[in-house]
Amino acid sequence: MLLMDLVFCGLALAGAVPVLVFLAQMLASRPPVRPRPVPAHPRPSLAVLIPAHDEGRIIAGTVAGLMPELAAADRLVVVADNCRDTTAAAARAAGAEVVERDDPARRGKGFALDHGLRYLERTGLPEVVVVIDADCAMQAGGIDRLARLSAATDGPVQGAYRLTAPPRASSSHRIAAFATLVKQVGRPLGWSRLGQPCALSGTGFAVPARHLAAASLASSHLTEDLKLGMDLALAGHPARFCPQAEVTSVLPEGDAARRSQQTRWEHGHLALILPYASALVGGAWRRRDPRLLGLALDLCVPPLVVLTLAEAGLGLAALAWWWAGGGLAPLLVAGPAVLLLGLALAVAIGRWGRGLIAWRDALALPGFAVGKVAILLQFLVKPQAEWVRAERRTGGGAEPPAG
Repeated sequence: MLLMDLVFCGLALAGAVPVLVFLAQMLASRPPVRPRPVPAHPRPSLAVLIPAHDEGRIIAGTVAGLMPELAAADRLVVVADNCRDTTAAAARAAGAEVVERDDPARRGKGFALDHGLRYLERTGLPEVVVVIDADCAMQAGGIDRLARLSAATDGPVQGAYRLTAPPRASSSHRIAAFATLVKQVGRPLGWSRLGQPCALSGTGFAVPARHLAAASLASSHLTEDLKLGMDLALAGHPARFCPQAEVTSVLPEGDAARRSQQTRWEHGHLALILPYASALVGGAWRRRDPRLLGLALDLCVPPLVVLTLAEAGLGLAALAWWWAGGGLAPLLVAGPAVLLLGLALAVAIGRWGRGLIAWRDALALPGFAVGKVAILLQFLVKPQAEWVRAERRTGGGAEPPAG
């Protein structure tokens, strides 16, 4: 009985850690973002790198939207990756440099980024590389701000990646949009205000080119952006968050596309937690660098719905154990953790949910949660191993991070 009490206490304590981190992030994210001047550091030479797979319908608009943000010496390079449509021709017509890659055996955004970087190395490596997805729009002045800050700090800088619900959005879409907003903007904003680094979000980030060239980009990892951010941090270059540089996109309209992308992101995130959290903690100890510990703690916070389901499960298990005659200690740990999670969710909804979700959207939560459970069970039984692009029913449609 004592052994089981210790086991349950250990599980409850482990579950309480991400709850406390999430609560701290949400509380710190409450004050509004204030405008800040562009860093005084001279504008570095830069290249905007856009990986694109079969984006012929939208790539011209993306390129056209970015062109006014470029200086005369800047470059905009589109990597037409395994395309079977007009992506390359449309990008060239819009004024971009285009490099084509045809290697169906090695699929994934990581391979596309590596191919584009090697092209830049051959044709003139800039000081800073800014990565933007083909379905995204960058806020005016965002590229300049990211590039200057990256050069000034000699490290990666992540912009605020906002995903909006598609037209005629369902309650599930609005819940997904809220969850991604909390993950991509709320959490890194709060963590940065507490002096901690952030993860990379896959788009709207800048990295000094020499650091990017030293990283291992060529992979088909499900969450290549998250992995890249961890690798850069372990190499001594953790990313910082810049909320004043916004990049926006739209969630996929189709439910199947959204589920497919959530599966890829969540399986990739969960697969990275154990190896990278331990590596970051070890690095923090060896280098006496608390930033790596902060990044490890942030990595251990699972997607919002997953965290809620996990804490509810731990609380119910502790209650059942006590009811069956077990010790009270697990319940004394798990119970307050559930209450603190409720507080964190209330803060998150109050700060990030206004105008995005309504009380009626709560009716969709059971179905949304069932979908998440299915994704988790799939991870335990047969985790996704192959990178799969989310198909889009509309012309926009981003690839949503886990939420």
